Amino acid sequence: MSDVKAVVRVEHPDIVLTGAVTHDRSSEVKSVSEAGTDPTSGKFFYHIESADFRQFEDGLRTDSTVGEFERVIEIGAEKAIYSIEYTDDAKILSPVISAANGVILDMENDGRAWILTVWMPERTDLVQLWDYAQGNDIDIELLRVNEYDGLGETDAGLTESQREALLVAVEAGYFEEPRNATLGDVAAALDISQPAASGLLRRGIKRLVVSSLMDAGDGTN
Repeated sequence: MSDVKAVVRVEHPDIVLTGAVTHDRSSEVKSVSEAGTDPTSGKFFYHIESADFRQFEDGLRTDSTVGEFERVIEIGAEKAIYSIEYTDDAKILSPVISAANGVILDMENDGRAWILTVWMPERTDLVQLWDYAQGNDIDIELLRVNEYDGLGETDAGLTESQREALLVAVEAGYFEEPRNATLGDVAAALDISQPAASGLLRRGIKRLVVSSLMDAGDGTN
């Protein structure tokens, strides 16, 4: 197969949320890809870890890439889900990747830079991302490409929350026959609702299957 999974590092002060994470150096930001985007509201969802949410929200208010924002739900003392609306000043890479029929599988900050895990149908489609970056003075670096290894050595396209949910389920005995744990037990261990836990497990299993099939198609197994 010619499709690839690439991990790239990008940096520019106008990439969305850069101002906020610069203001709050304790913050760690990851996209909540399983939440998707509300096409009618233009809201994007992010999983935020911060030692001080007031500091982070002060950064959001002064970040020129951020319009409206809302702390949707808190998950413990230093974790929360935020919805973010972008301004016209924001440099957004997802439309460029979508135009190449690609998908951003994951996005997280590395200080004031961003690490993107991107799937593209063709290796040559990465050129469109590079052209956009160079045309907009965005620093871009290719970290890895087309790495399809065993689950113990790669994320297999999983988000961190999906990986955590699957590992908790395995350790609890959710996949045993008969089951040693219920979906409610897994949800309680993750401190989330049962529907949310079910969604994480379902999407995580799907990604593992897709990754395994890609491996087989590439002849790497």
